[in-house]
Amino acid sequence: MKHVTIKDIARYLSISVSTVSRALVDDKNVRKETREKVLEAAKELGYRPNPVATNLKYGHSNTVGVIVPEMVTPFAAKVISGIQDVLYANGIKVVIAVSGEDPQSERENLQLMERFMVDGIIISLCSYKKNRDDYLRLQQSELPMVFYDRIPYGLDVPQVVVDDWRKSFFLVEKLILGGRKRIVHISGPDDIYNSAERARGYRDAIAKYKMPFDEESMVIKAGMSFDAGAKAIDSLISKGTGFDAVFAFTDTLAIGAMNRLRELGRNIPEDVAVASFSGTELSTIVYPRLTTVEPPLFEMGRKAAELILEKIKNPSSPNRKEILNAEIRLRESSGNL
Repeated sequence: MKHVTIKDIARYLSISVSTVSRALVDDKNVRKETREKVLEAAKELGYRPNPVATNLKYGHSNTVGVIVPEMVTPFAAKVISGIQDVLYANGIKVVIAVSGEDPQSERENLQLMERFMVDGIIISLCSYKKNRDDYLRLQQSELPMVFYDRIPYGLDVPQVVVDDWRKSFFLVEKLILGGRKRIVHISGPDDIYNSAERARGYRDAIAKYKMPFDEESMVIKAGMSFDAGAKAIDSLISKGTGFDAVFAFTDTLAIGAMNRLRELGRNIPEDVAVASFSGTELSTIVYPRLTTVEPPLFEMGRKAAELILEKIKNPSSPNRKEILNAEIRLRESSGNL
């Protein structure tokens, strides 16, 4: 179906394109009768304004881009709900893109948002080591950006996070005080800063209580999938590592590990306690239910939206950092803590 333009309306009414354009925006210099004819013709012909052209004309789109690393888990969906809750109330639309844990795809999404002249970008990163030049370039062009959960560590940017180190430390401490003697860690990729912070919390808790520890055999670097969690268990066993508890970077890794442990005949939590970090609905629908650190995801989205509104209204406003409180949810997978 052909897209109807203001030129089509002008031809239909035998008037100038500029008159049609002014009539559609209620210009006071256009006579009332002419404006009514233009609006009637626009409705009859099925005219719809071109948002890209409008953006070019007025320099804004009332649109914010949101870039997330994955949509496999409910994590991003909860955050997006919070973002929409704030932005929709302010008349701002949301455009969502998924990078698929791929920095190149993330870069292309950033460029796409820029071309479509979004008023701001809210993003959770694939890697804090990649695309830093793009973040800096967009900041210098005064395109507002807010980072949540996964941040570009070392850059002065608006951000919304939880204290990954502190909550990981306390959760591992609970496993230790609950009687677990050899706690292993399934860590995430090196270029996700949350992974480094959660691993640091794990190591510091182990060191505080002088628990047995060997980095090579007790810390397994993994990907982000359920399958990666299962392979991490296989790797621990192939190394001959004895363990009675697992602390995993995310719920997906923990659930993959739990599934593999059950396949190997290990009882959870009697033989092996399992705990993790992410706190989505996934932790409540597995058996046994998963002990995890639960960030306030809806509130994280709301705070990110509030920060982007601040930056849209005043690009020179200070870059604020919001640290939200995450809750440790003790459930059956970790036994009696």
